[in-house]
Amino acid sequence: MLHTGLTDIELINKILQGNQALFAQLVERYQSYVFTLVLRFTDSREDAEEISQDIFVKTYRSLADFRGESKFSTWLYTIVRTSCITFLRKKKLDITSIDNERTYLQLENQESGFKADTVEQKSRHTMVSQAIRLLSPDDAQLITLFYKGEQSLEEIGRVMRLEPNTVKVKLHRARHRLKEKMEKYFSHEVREIQGN
Repeated sequence: MLHTGLTDIELINKILQGNQALFAQLVERYQSYVFTLVLRFTDSREDAEEISQDIFVKTYRSLADFRGESKFSTWLYTIVRTSCITFLRKKKLDITSIDNERTYLQLENQESGFKADTVEQKSRHTMVSQAIRLLSPDDAQLITLFYKGEQSLEEIGRVMRLEPNTVKVKLHRARHRLKEKMEKYFSHEVREIQGN
């Protein structure tokens, strides 16, 4: 049986108690989350696959360090970020900003004129992805954690070692800067998608 309906914490406790086979379920649960994030750091599917495997190996080895004080995805994100930076330093590549696929859902709420056509959805996703790449790494990280990771301000504060109020202010500014980038670089495409 693939899905036992256990929460992340229950799953982790059982793995730590010796049921290592359940780790495959944890991997399955977070595979696309990890891969999506890693791909934004590297832009290479081959590298992303290699780093993702490495991340799950590290996760397995460090599982006992997970205290359950934050969401598992928050804790996992710190491993993702460290692993990507280490990998990129080794390859001496530029660290590109991370983006996420859920930001465009947020924009969709604000831009109700968007049509739900898949081609349009894909091009909107691409535009948001490109706009996030133009942001500073900090701004991109905040937006990714908030939308992709669905982390609370407190959890983001723990990851970035900031006070929740500071996170709130920074997130507000990051969203404003993202909107500016969208308007500056993609205003024509946005109008086209909206059919204006």
